[in-house]
Amino acid sequence: MSRFTRRSSKKAGSSPGTLVHVGERKTDDVHLALLHYDAETVIEKPLELVEEALPLLKAGATTWLNIDGIHDISLMEHIGKIYGVHPLTLEDVLNTTQRPKTEAFDGYLFIVLKMLHYDAEKDGISSEQVSLILGKTFLITFQEVAGDVFTPVRERIRKGKGRIRTGGCDYLAYALIDAIVDNYFVILEKVGQRLESLEETIDENPDVGMLEEVHAIRHELIYLRKQVWPLREIIAHLQKDGAPFVGEAVGPFLRDVYDHTIQTIDTIESFRDILSGMQDLYLSIISNRMNEVMKVLTIIATIFIPITFVAGIYGMNFTYMPELAWRWGYLLVWMIILAIIIGMLVFFRRRKWV
Repeated sequence: MSRFTRRSSKKAGSSPGTLVHVGERKTDDVHLALLHYDAETVIEKPLELVEEALPLLKAGATTWLNIDGIHDISLMEHIGKIYGVHPLTLEDVLNTTQRPKTEAFDGYLFIVLKMLHYDAEKDGISSEQVSLILGKTFLITFQEVAGDVFTPVRERIRKGKGRIRTGGCDYLAYALIDAIVDNYFVILEKVGQRLESLEETIDENPDVGMLEEVHAIRHELIYLRKQVWPLREIIAHLQKDGAPFVGEAVGPFLRDVYDHTIQTIDTIESFRDILSGMQDLYLSIISNRMNEVMKVLTIIATIFIPITFVAGIYGMNFTYMPELAWRWGYLLVWMIILAIIIGMLVFFRRRKWV
């Protein structure tokens, strides 16, 4: 539950805009990568200094600066001075527990969202915060660690596929958001496969571990919903007329991403309903099994009640019991016991209790 409730006390008492890294430090190194392109040319290279991108900031071209590793406070302060990024924005970039949101500042638009991955080893969902600073001719992205879902976008830029080379920074921002949302479907597919496997197991051989698995998947879906739900507000805000640095030409593409987001949320809700049904099915199967066991035990106990009565009568130590001295008395008692057992079984059978 720590990822739902985690908070940091590092910033307690600090003034707004104080730069403090909040969250898990996932890498020791910071990597800067530049992609500068227009309709005819592409420049792609790693950077040693953030100032190296400044000469490329020109009208008619798009500059994408990607930063992997956000724990270096001095680098963040330097980026803020060079690109005119507000300290409150940098504060949110450094806070990896930040709720997805979008805010407009003088000179840029700030967007925070979560990039999710499915960890096959842990059989669960992990998240990474991605922050975007969208300007007129530049886009700066901040990631917690190297490795992302943006490889297809980079390939489209390198090969000049589609309209991305002529779309501008707002179209690039859309493409990155779309890549993140598309990856949600990959995660949902993994969760769906896990649900199908669990459902088959519950039908064939339910045990106590199945209920724990149901709760584990529900936990993952709640976490997934928490990360995806605010994205609706972000994209809806970007679609509004007058959203800074977002052109009208990108509107239809954002509406498509919005539809995908709604579809993701609907799928999550459907999976949660399926999980509830699985839990009810599991409890129903276990209850039926218990009823069968109790029915068998009840039948056995019911059969033994008259037998115990007969045995109790002839177990009394009275001196004058005529059957005790009778030669065939023991055989007669056994015949009575067998007749009682057979008679009760026939009765239960006719009533369809067995």
